Amino acid sequence: MPSITSSTALPATPCYLNGEFTALKDAKISVMDRGFIFGDGVYEVVPVYAGQAFRFAQHMARLDRSLAELRIPNPLSLDQWREVTHKLVNDYALSQHTSPEKIDQLIYIQITRGVALRDHVMPPDLTPTVFAMTNTMKPPTPAQRMHGVACVTADDFRWEKAHIKSTSLLGAVFARQISADVDAVETVMFRDGMLSEAAACNVWVVKNGKVLGPPKDHLVLEGIRYGLIEDICREAGIGFELRRISRAEVFGADELLLSSATKEVLAITSLDGQPIGSGQPGPICARLHAAYQRAKQGLTS
Repeated sequence: MPSITSSTALPATPCYLNGEFTALKDAKISVMDRGFIFGDGVYEVVPVYAGQAFRFAQHMARLDRSLAELRIPNPLSLDQWREVTHKLVNDYALSQHTSPEKIDQLIYIQITRGVALRDHVMPPDLTPTVFAMTNTMKPPTPAQRMHGVACVTADDFRWEKAHIKSTSLLGAVFARQISADVDAVETVMFRDGMLSEAAACNVWVVKNGKVLGPPKDHLVLEGIRYGLIEDICREAGIGFELRRISRAEVFGADELLLSSATKEVLAITSLDGQPIGSGQPGPICARLHAAYQRAKQGLTS
């Protein structure tokens, strides 16, 4: 049996597992956990700026929605999740020999149905497995912000419950690998010729000064940036609409944008080797990104 090498060994950074805080390298779960056997669980990722969780209530509301779809009770209250997050943020900063205000982080939360003998049927009354960890956020580079990024397209071959933030991510893994194989940043997916989302991002079309996005339904994970971008557009007087968007509209966009916890708002300037709009980040992207930074500043000031 191969041993774990230094390049794959887990770090001693802090994590939370089933009511206890421990080092990531020491965290253990049963091999019969349904998250391991079936991917039977959900997850959430919360950005943290200068020690403060960003749009925390919205992330926790989405976690509740995903859990409800899987019929898993939320094992912690909102206040308890705040306490776990706060301790992880501070303990991680301590492990990095800095203060929470000087390091942006990503909190990862995962809840599975729990441990049971292997059976496809959902066993009732299991104790959920609860795990959370944090790490340093890795935002886009200054060059990516300035020039935008290249992406590719693919058919959306995932299951039809994309609105659940499920740990069963093999479809997203395959989709992201399509872009990684050609040194692109993301894979923009279409279902029956209509835009759905990217492997790990939401996708926005800008046309004639208006921001367009796919509707919030079972084919798209409602990113927390959905609400944030809608708020920003309303406050800035930018048109905003959710509707079905064709492949032709995507390629004919004035601007094309990605949004996610790590990318915030990032311009796609090349898709399948074709320039989008002017081939450079456009004015709507600049306005949305600037407003996003102001929202973060309001959180941390």
